[in-house]
Amino acid sequence: MSHDHHNPIDHPEVQLASAGGYLFAYAFGLGAMLLGLWMVLNHTLTPVGLTTAVSVIALVSVIVQLYFLFKLDLSSTQIWHTVSIVMTAPLFVMAVGLTIWMFHTLMQRTMIPLPGMGM
Repeated sequence: MSHDHHNPIDHPEVQLASAGGYLFAYAFGLGAMLLGLWMVLNHTLTPVGLTTAVSVIALVSVIVQLYFLFKLDLSSTQIWHTVSIVMTAPLFVMAVGLTIWMFHTLMQRTMIPLPGMGM
């Protein structure tokens, strides 16, 4: 029985890895997290503005980390990884959103209204 010995370093996914990219993604994520924490602790914006700013910072941080840590791009070696994350992300958002909605309205849907309770 013969085994085909391939060098794992020859795989295109491994060749895309770089220490500089990983360090940049780590530093960017850490900086984004500290910026969001500073904005929350110092009350620099209104609540709606703060929510929007932190959401934008989180979205940019996720995109940077997907590109630099997971090397997701439109190249021929990574196109199916990118397609899979694009198809999975809406399902994940729907699952989390529907779970939050379910628990938010759980009392209204399951409890028998008592007299005097304004439901």
